[in-house]
Amino acid sequence: MGKRIIAVNAGPRKGWNTDTLITEASRGAESEGASVERFDLFRLEKYTGCISCFGCKKEKSKGHCICRDGLTPVLDAIRESDGLILGSPNYLSELTASFRALYERLIFQNLTYNVQTPCCNERPVPVLLIMTSNAPDTMYRNLVRGYQQTLSRFVGPTDVLVSGNTLQLNDYSKTDWPWTMFDPEAKQRRHETVFPQECRTAFEKGARLARS
Repeated sequence: MGKRIIAVNAGPRKGWNTDTLITEASRGAESEGASVERFDLFRLEKYTGCISCFGCKKEKSKGHCICRDGLTPVLDAIRESDGLILGSPNYLSELTASFRALYERLIFQNLTYNVQTPCCNERPVPVLLIMTSNAPDTMYRNLVRGYQQTLSRFVGPTDVLVSGNTLQLNDYSKTDWPWTMFDPEAKQRRHETVFPQECRTAFEKGARLARS
């Protein structure tokens, strides 16, 4: 029986960079016989980040976020999965607020505040973390490394894929004022030459996730 992979899109734009890379990673996982269930955080019922109720610190609900809202089916699905593809664009030098809400709930439920056993997750789930950004690939290296380390510790071994200097618009000339910070032609060239390579990398990493 094939693996069950959960794919979570923490970006709002259908058909653009984050969405495309998650789709390619999902296709890679499916190529190895895995089934993929997808959640788009911007299309869920209302939810919040961690509300600090400490319900997940009680023995009867240890490792389970007890807050019931739009994120509950996502957290439940991840807990029972064999792998997680998690993608977000970078907004203002951070991942999206939707990503952060899931991240808080996903990590905190497994944090025990116990020195001997700081994590109560007894079923590690391998993760592929994808981040897209209009800044250079290396600009947020420390940010991504921090997420990678925390996810590896509390969810499961985490691989990363960063796509930088991404194309944001099909036609930059149609903005109400010139976006002089960017070179639209260079953005388009990169999208036509480098981004397809990143899509292939996403496919390969998704396949590797399904094999792990």
